[in-house]
Amino acid sequence: MAATLRVLPSFARARPCPVLWGSPASWSASNMALVEQAWQMFEGAVGAVMPGPLLRRNLTLDTETGQLKVRDRNFHLHHNLYLAGFGKAVLGMAAVVEELLSEHLVEGVISVPKGIQAAMEHAGMKEMLLKPHSHIQVFEGAKDNLPDGDAQQAALAIRHLAERLTADDLLLVLISGGGSALLPAPIPPVTLEEKQLLTKMLAASGATIQELNTIRKALSQLKGGGLARAAYPAQVVSLILSDVVGDPVDMIASGPTVASDHNVQDCLQILSRYDLRGVLPRSVKTVLAWADSDPRGPPHCGHVLNVVIGSNSLALAEAQRRAEALGYQALVLSTVIQGEVGRLARFYGLLAQAAGVRLSSKVTQIRKEEDELQRLVEELQLSDLKLEEVLGAVEEAKGPVCLLAGGEPTVRVQGSGKGGRNQELALRVGVEMSGSPISDWEALFLSGGTDGQDGPTEATGAWVTPGLTNEAATEGLDIAAFLANSDSNTFFQRLQSGVHLLHTGLTGTNVMDVHLLLLRPS
Repeated sequence: MAATLRVLPSFARARPCPVLWGSPASWSASNMALVEQAWQMFEGAVGAVMPGPLLRRNLTLDTETGQLKVRDRNFHLHHNLYLAGFGKAVLGMAAVVEELLSEHLVEGVISVPKGIQAAMEHAGMKEMLLKPHSHIQVFEGAKDNLPDGDAQQAALAIRHLAERLTADDLLLVLISGGGSALLPAPIPPVTLEEKQLLTKMLAASGATIQELNTIRKALSQLKGGGLARAAYPAQVVSLILSDVVGDPVDMIASGPTVASDHNVQDCLQILSRYDLRGVLPRSVKTVLAWADSDPRGPPHCGHVLNVVIGSNSLALAEAQRRAEALGYQALVLSTVIQGEVGRLARFYGLLAQAAGVRLSSKVTQIRKEEDELQRLVEELQLSDLKLEEVLGAVEEAKGPVCLLAGGEPTVRVQGSGKGGRNQELALRVGVEMSGSPISDWEALFLSGGTDGQDGPTEATGAWVTPGLTNEAATEGLDIAAFLANSDSNTFFQRLQSGVHLLHTGLTGTNVMDVHLLLLRPS
């Protein structure tokens, strides 16, 4: 078969390499068609949460009266607008704000990922870039999504901006995924290096984003409502692109404009859960000891309006629409996918098998597997997933089926390999599907991060089919060894020259991950 080349025309032209670069001669045309269809759905999901359209939908300015409308609230602008922002999608968000409100914008400071401006410029994505002579100062930092000195400098500049505001001013805060790493301002005597180390240890232990952010808030000057307190008495409007399951505004970027309801005991329980209390630096113990006796009390945020303008749900809705346009019976399983990646892979493997058998009208063959599947739904706390309704709808389907989900699983890092949660999930799902033939149905699973980056790699995710283990065996690759070393990226790079990897480059948005399971008659 001729090589298949594909790039993201609308938001990922930064990478010269294709998303799919070549297909083994042994692959069928239908197999490649499945990959192309899955890619169209993923592309649609990311396109639906690009920051520009979302900002325009939520900000309306009456140029005659100077009234800015945000949802159902009005704010009077008269050259009194200030801007702060932090996150992977904030560069594009800030560009739109400046275009819409430049007449009233006095000053702004944003903290964005290292290299994102050059990537957007190289990709020709001018709509994501600030204009020359902008009033907004840009700091780039947090390489590999880890807080660093550049991000700390940005955080201090944002704090300084907020502390100078008066009751006549309006601070517009732009927040998106990655904001926690891009807004590090540890409470002295905690150093940035100590906070980095603690964050790494928690992440490597498999801590959830909620647990990570609870600790970050307790050790930060700006998180957990700290930015709102610094900006008082100015009015504050936060526009938020959610990258946290369930869209809790106190957890997204660790809630800099939301009063935290967590206390020191919550932090100590998390640290105990991962056996880290015994290795805490003295400075961290000191700050935690101070927290409960802070004479200022918790931040009050009555002067703040927090608005979630984009989320994983919007992305999945567009992926579902595209799937239906391609002739699939498309069902959204859940938008709260989280939990350990191995257990989640088992869930998807069993789901593929159960759905395939239901589609073949052989329900009696799968009762044991469906019981285990229901137990996994409960274990993974997929509160919005009604398994029997999903499988019933699958059984009634007259053609191909697409099951969609979104969220952010966790990986317990081991070894010195290179990978990310999406690539490891795809690899593990491939193993699960290979061990459980999908009856007479073709199957494909895709997992991708909407931000375009999966861990410290250039890939955004990967796709697999039930033939994965056979492909690996043919090329002499030991999947178990790669998984034991948390080395999913290297595995996929070596397997068929990396054709299973998804590449988009930085997309300029971030609403967690998108998972697609496609089933189609052979």
